[in-house]
Amino acid sequence: MKKMKSAIFRMICMAAAVWLLAGTSASGSERITINGSTTVLPITQKVAEAFMKEYPHINVSISGGGSGNGIKALVDGTTDIGQSSRWIKPEEVKLAVDNGHYPVPFAIALDAIIPVVHPSNPVDNLSMDQLKAIYEGKIRNWQEVGGEDRSIVIISRDSSSGTFGVWSDVALQGGRPSPRAQLLPSNGAITQAVSSNPNAIGYIGIGYLNDSLKAISLAGIEPSYENAASGKFPVARTLWIFTDNWPKGNTLLFINFALHPEKGQKYVKESGYVPLY
Repeated sequence: MKKMKSAIFRMICMAAAVWLLAGTSASGSERITINGSTTVLPITQKVAEAFMKEYPHINVSISGGGSGNGIKALVDGTTDIGQSSRWIKPEEVKLAVDNGHYPVPFAIALDAIIPVVHPSNPVDNLSMDQLKAIYEGKIRNWQEVGGEDRSIVIISRDSSSGTFGVWSDVALQGGRPSPRAQLLPSNGAITQAVSSNPNAIGYIGIGYLNDSLKAISLAGIEPSYENAASGKFPVARTLWIFTDNWPKGNTLLFINFALHPEKGQKYVKESGYVPLY
């Protein structure tokens, strides 16, 4: 049922994208504000840079802070676009509607949430049960999963993060990280923490992978671009942008650009994520 709902959501958003791509012209405010997920942030930054070159009279202002904060800003009416690495929660929809706002979703990219360790760590594969046990604090030493005799340092995102929500639902099967886990506010913070600690394990969006980290396979499935695109990797997801009601004016122009196969979507791939087309 969960997969069916995800497929329906994607079809709705793709259909909306086709409708939007019919075209529009710039009008209204000369400023667009975007707030939310640090996972989606590299995509919107690259798209916005290209967009402002094509439409130099429109300024796009982007801030991170997590999916929850992006959706909250949309609910509060303080942003034009909320970016999220998870689906909007029913209680958030209710709160938005109660406040006179109606969130409309658009899929912008596909992603995988990848467990990462320090490059010196010999562990390169974990089962889903092992991963869950590590994050719940039941496995505390790397030696228990084929590594060296070292205590495991658990690093996780905080609860405002969409990545945290998807990770808890899928990787932890609805469980919660151990109280020993260090909670950090962004993909960038996790990248820095894991790359500087040989005992650490964290998780990031595929677009944040770099040579300072070692990606861990799950159940023998490599966290590759191809496996993220096909949905084969166990922790795969859709990335979203939300608007308040059907977008118009400059906001519509930006979304048209972001979803265009030959414009914004090529910057999705440049950001390390999987484009929709």
